[in-house]
Amino acid sequence: MFTSKQRSVLRSIAQTIEPIGQIGKGGISENMVKTFSEALEARELIKLTLLNNSDEDIKEISTELAEKLGAEVVCTIGHKIVLYRYSNKKGIKHIKY
Repeated sequence: MFTSKQRSVLRSIAQTIEPIGQIGKGGISENMVKTFSEALEARELIKLTLLNNSDEDIKEISTELAEKLGAEVVCTIGHKIVLYRYSNKKGIKHIKY
């Protein structure tokens, strides 16, 4: 769980990054989980878009995705989801918050 200050720092970093994936009408597939997990391992912070044609609620889908990825939901803004997970990968610059 993040403090409000940590969450604020991560949100400000997330403003500058582009979404790396989209979640559509089909919901979350195992292939998506694998791809997003690899992205989290490489970047620690990712932004995703929930498409307009999706029937899912953004809060529910973000919580479900975070549980499957072992990540933390930083925020949901509109149709965007920002997730964070500390990476154990060597050679990457870790986010300081």
